[in-house]
Amino acid sequence: MSVNEASRWNPVDYAANAAFVPALGAPVLALLAPQTGERILDIGCGDGVLTERIVATGATVVGVDGSPEMVAAARARGIDAHVVDAQALPFGPEFDAAFSNAALHWMLDKGAVARGVFAALKPGGRYVGEMGGAGNIATLRAGLRQAVGEMGYTPPAGDPQWYPDVADFTDTYAAAGFSDVRAELIERPTPVPAGLAEWFRTFRMGFLDQSGVPPDARDPLAACAAAIAEGGLPRDADGTILADYVRLRFSMRKPD
Repeated sequence: MSVNEASRWNPVDYAANAAFVPALGAPVLALLAPQTGERILDIGCGDGVLTERIVATGATVVGVDGSPEMVAAARARGIDAHVVDAQALPFGPEFDAAFSNAALHWMLDKGAVARGVFAALKPGGRYVGEMGGAGNIATLRAGLRQAVGEMGYTPPAGDPQWYPDVADFTDTYAAAGFSDVRAELIERPTPVPAGLAEWFRTFRMGFLDQSGVPPDARDPLAACAAAIAEGGLPRDADGTILADYVRLRFSMRKPD
């Protein structure tokens, strides 16, 4: 299976409108607890903002991502990053730990990812991370689909992400050979300071590609989707829209 065509990114837009993604990765980084001298694989490293924080602990980090543009941004930060499809990881048992934040839901061959991470870890190696879970951004996804249809375009059949529940995720990684697989769903209403239209333009470029939306129609379509979704979402005390994020946080280990 090739890299998900819906996973398309612009590093400039991502830095401007998605800074909350690495910022909210702090609990997962604490769960990883990287140690000086460890060799760690960052799966879906993106522009390397969170990867930098792992490197700062004294660990040696290799980042992989399917987006050449995001890998270039990570390399510009000094990250050892490579364009790699995580559904076909090329590593043997060389890493003490693996880490992933806000990326696995874009990788539709879930079993291939799980087996590749297992192969990349040394015996006893740990794997922690966070991804979109069951129910993630349901209101935003529905609003975008409705807007695409109302404006005369055809969205792809089904959502091009894997947002698992705990049982699906646990079964997938246990089948790959991992032990002590722990996962939990966390509802996390998340402020979107730049507004929903910018969120759609940043996070759903690939979806708009697949829907056949031309560049000159994307701004009005994003505005339409934002207007639809806003009615179903709460706001914080400052009036900022809270997106309906649901995260799946996990940890596991490769048996000795």
